[in-house]
Amino acid sequence: MKNVEDVIGIDISKNTIDATLYHSKEHAVFTNDEEGYRDLIKWSKGHLGTAHYFYCFENTGNYSLKLSVFLSSLSIVYVEESPMRIKRSTGLAREKTDKLDSYMIARFGWMYREELEPSNVRPKAFQEIGRLLALRDQLVRDRSGLKSTLKEQKHLLSSPSTDTCCKILERSIRHIDKQVLSIEKRMRELIKTDDKLQENYQLLLSVKGIGLILSCQLLYHTSNFVKFDNWRSFSSYCGIAPFEYSSGSSIRRRKQSHYIGDRKMKTLLSMAAVSAIQSDQELKKYYHRKLDEGKHKMIALNNVRNKILARSFSVIKRGTPFVNIAATNY
Repeated sequence: MKNVEDVIGIDISKNTIDATLYHSKEHAVFTNDEEGYRDLIKWSKGHLGTAHYFYCFENTGNYSLKLSVFLSSLSIVYVEESPMRIKRSTGLAREKTDKLDSYMIARFGWMYREELEPSNVRPKAFQEIGRLLALRDQLVRDRSGLKSTLKEQKHLLSSPSTDTCCKILERSIRHIDKQVLSIEKRMRELIKTDDKLQENYQLLLSVKGIGLILSCQLLYHTSNFVKFDNWRSFSSYCGIAPFEYSSGSSIRRRKQSHYIGDRKMKTLLSMAAVSAIQSDQELKKYYHRKLDEGKHKMIALNNVRNKILARSFSVIKRGTPFVNIAATNY
């Protein structure tokens, strides 16, 4: 963004938001609700008038979503940035307060003002898909914990079929199963509400290893494949893109993925890669070829993960389902 005269950094918590002007360091606290947002706008205009400025704050999930929706409804320019990126730009900080955090966010916005792009709130369908995916993950984790507890109970008892604890655990697991199926059904219904979303969803399903959850995650994180230009940039976002690590003449390490990335996407892509190796002859040969070249099995698996991403972006770009040429010739 060009011709920016000031930046207002906002630190968002559950009940309040701290706002700080970068140049004057004026600070104020508002409630994290619609009334507080209106007071924030009045306060901003009172200090900056008609100056060209924008709001900058961290993406903190549900806490920041309300503010972004409000600002978008009034067509007010704002930037919602990754907390990790802002934190790494602050340098060494020994003190931490909401006031200081809001100033550091304003400082980040001012330093990178020419590189930053205005943020836009996701459509309601995407917002609900994101919430459903998060809830499903939580339910699946809870179900895994209950299954583990049930297994331990059965191991300790001579007659687990008559034990009250086992019956309650089994009943709870069945209930979660129904809730998970209900969530998946709702996700399919939401996808059908948008023709482009439905089209891309069907294209993704044509790629071996990709099912409902991974396709929904891909659609959500890429904003229906408009947020990332190519699969390599999205691979970097997920944390599975290999990067060079060298310095001078003495440090020459092999290329490896950076630990910063979306852990959930990493896990889903790993599961997709394992499934694809078993069901796709081309990827199976590719995986074993990498092993024969002397690569570690996790590096070979990572190559398959990137292959799946490349195929996903390719089918979306072409607008046609994936066709396995090797299987067709066979």
